[in-house]
Amino acid sequence: QVQLVESGGGSEQPGGSLRISCVASGRIFAIYRMGWYRQAPGKQRELVAMRFSGGRADIANSVKGRFTISGDFLKNTVSLQMDNLRPEDTATYYCKVLLQESYFADNTEFWGQGTHVTVSS
Repeated sequence: QVQLVESGGGSEQPGGSLRISCVASGRIFAIYRMGWYRQAPGKQRELVAMRFSGGRADIANSVKGRFTISGDFLKNTVSLQMDNLRPEDTATYYCKVLLQESYFADNTEFWGQGTHVTVSS
């Protein structure tokens, strides 16, 4: 079984910073991409940032220049440094990982349980 455990998040004022992290554990042969989605109340879940094992990183335009994604594919961890936070960043942030549990297994996506981020004065 694969587990994704998220940490960090919380409440911050506009202009502040928060960092969230996600660790994947369990039966893991290889991880191909790790990243973050978010879902605000009443809105669809959207991609925030994704890190690929080959080095590429995708960042949503809405957070570009403010958020930084980092990934360690040996330690199976991905983090999101969120700076200059805005009220519209308020959402539940979900870790998402694409991995292979064994050499012969298909690639499978896993989701974390979500961590809340609230930006308010």
